[in-house]
Amino acid sequence: MTVGGPFGLSVRDQALEADVQAGLAAVEEGLLEATKSDVPFITEAAQHLVRAGGKRFRPLLVMLAAQFGDPYSPGLVPSAVVVELTHLATLYHDDVMDEADVRRGVASANARWGNSVAVLTGDFLFARASHILADLGPEAVRIQAEAFERLVTGQILETAGPRDGRDPIDHYLDVLAGKTGSLVAVSGRLGAMMSGAEESVVNILTQYGERLGTAFQLADDVLDISSDSHESGKTPGTDLREGIPTLPVLHLRALAEGESGTAEDRALCDLLAGDLTDDARHAEALAGLRAHPALEQARRDTVRYAEEARATLAPLPSCMAKTALEGLCDSVVYRAG
Repeated sequence: MTVGGPFGLSVRDQALEADVQAGLAAVEEGLLEATKSDVPFITEAAQHLVRAGGKRFRPLLVMLAAQFGDPYSPGLVPSAVVVELTHLATLYHDDVMDEADVRRGVASANARWGNSVAVLTGDFLFARASHILADLGPEAVRIQAEAFERLVTGQILETAGPRDGRDPIDHYLDVLAGKTGSLVAVSGRLGAMMSGAEESVVNILTQYGERLGTAFQLADDVLDISSDSHESGKTPGTDLREGIPTLPVLHLRALAEGESGTAEDRALCDLLAGDLTDDARHAEALAGLRAHPALEQARRDTVRYAEEARATLAPLPSCMAKTALEGLCDSVVYRAG
């Protein structure tokens, strides 16, 4: 099986590849159908990010999880469409909050049509996801509602910041578990559940998804510092420039505030706290973080979560789907360097 994009899966099993690729093709058709409206402008706005492409990470996980039951169950493609629609909706809202200009290589919806249209389009996608869910049964509705609550809670916690006395790194990991891990966990859960897999398998793939989702976001944190634009396809140091305290920065702050912190650590913290819209200051900050042990600590954390995800798969029977899921863990580690 070979899946394009940053995941680099390579599992030699033609049957599995055919199943997954057929499923993903059906999901793509389902996404276009779900984003159609009688109002042409709504269709254009709702399909803006669908047509821009994307990794389709969550639908991929739905299809792989389904291999532990009936991979041709009729509920699988709608489930995958639901999780991807939910993910896309959050991107519209995130871009408004972050005042982003570009998403997936095209102008963001807020940059093209304004914040109001972007927010309402995200709401439209949530509504369409809910409509599809209604046909999947009350259990699926409950699972998605719980995940959505966690996702929004994670976003609010990120905005509010850690409460007094809370370790900022622990707080940040909780944010990621909510914002990213929850929906990836639902992907594994719905894929297994809709395929009729045993309850123990559903639980395993839910836990796997949450850990993998967190690892994937941590790998993005590392890439934002360590990669160049050719490797990652995005401008390095974007989070730094926007003042977003990702894991490498949090590790640096913790070290600078500790007994072993040096004057150089504190100077780099001061630089990061300043105006990084200036290109020279931004380049200096990026170079400083790339050379700092905090970046390597963030890599180790990424590997730890990826290995925890892999470990949850141990009770599953040996098969090509399990090998593919393990390959996703390897891909996350590879992305983090």
